[in-house]
Amino acid sequence: MRGFAPTTVRGYTSLLARVLGHFDCPVWAVEAEDVDEMLHALAVAGLAAGTRRQYLQMLRDFHAFVAQRHGAQVCAVFGVGVGDGGLDRFNRVRHAGDDAAVGPPPSRERLQAFFSFVRSQVAVASDYRAAARDYAMLRTPYLSAVRVSELVRLDQADVYPGLGPSGKLHVRFGKAANTSGPRPRWAPMLEGLERILAWYLADVRPLFPTTAPLFCDDDGQPMKAAAVRDRLARLLDLEGVGWDERFTPHALRRACATHQYERGMDLIAVQQLLGHRHIASTMAYVKPSQKFVEDAWQRATDSVVRALAG
Repeated sequence: MRGFAPTTVRGYTSLLARVLGHFDCPVWAVEAEDVDEMLHALAVAGLAAGTRRQYLQMLRDFHAFVAQRHGAQVCAVFGVGVGDGGLDRFNRVRHAGDDAAVGPPPSRERLQAFFSFVRSQVAVASDYRAAARDYAMLRTPYLSAVRVSELVRLDQADVYPGLGPSGKLHVRFGKAANTSGPRPRWAPMLEGLERILAWYLADVRPLFPTTAPLFCDDDGQPMKAAAVRDRLARLLDLEGVGWDERFTPHALRRACATHQYERGMDLIAVQQLLGHRHIASTMAYVKPSQKFVEDAWQRATDSVVRALAG
């Protein structure tokens, strides 16, 4: 495959298998409604917009490959044309920075209520260790802004409580840019996360098998990103909230960035917190609440009035 590394080839073929697994027909018979159903299923599963775009791009590329390499053969054998693969301008996934389609993340009050509920469930859960793990696991992206893909690759040894004012997480497998390798960074533990993880490591993690991962399953293996999304979805189901109050693990990362900005953190510091290379990406993540915007406008107005009066 054009000199790609074996790991890249495996990544592409794995993604292609997942994409084609959403359809019960050949790629040349896929229709727009089929693609819409796939996108809906991915969104319900909590996959981020960027991941859903990867699914679409893989479908587009594979369809183009079949059309160019095997279009005539398909027509001769099956008597049909390859078609357009069900892709049109209506089943695109917008980028977070394209427009205002991506709304604000869950409010601080909403997350306080959610985590209070989850904490209350730990004491009464039939599986204490899993409930306690889930509480610490879901607090971590909200209080450190790590990605889910980074969260599940943290080891116990990556927790450094003595670094900085409140400790840091060593994100050794930070999201890569394009084809570059992992970009490691240090993620600060904010607003008491160091105490949560200290409790987790002392009282909860020893209940699981003695392995390296910070958050593991019953067999001691690292949690999968899909499992994290599933655990969050189950807790939201148990909480019994409406669809407008549900959120994904990725929304916890966005909430961390937004709430820290609202607390006064400089935008450049937020960029470093998120591990973004470009400030434009950070600006797309930070979605202050309407009240924050109104209060900022009022402060600016008051400042002008005081200046004129003086």
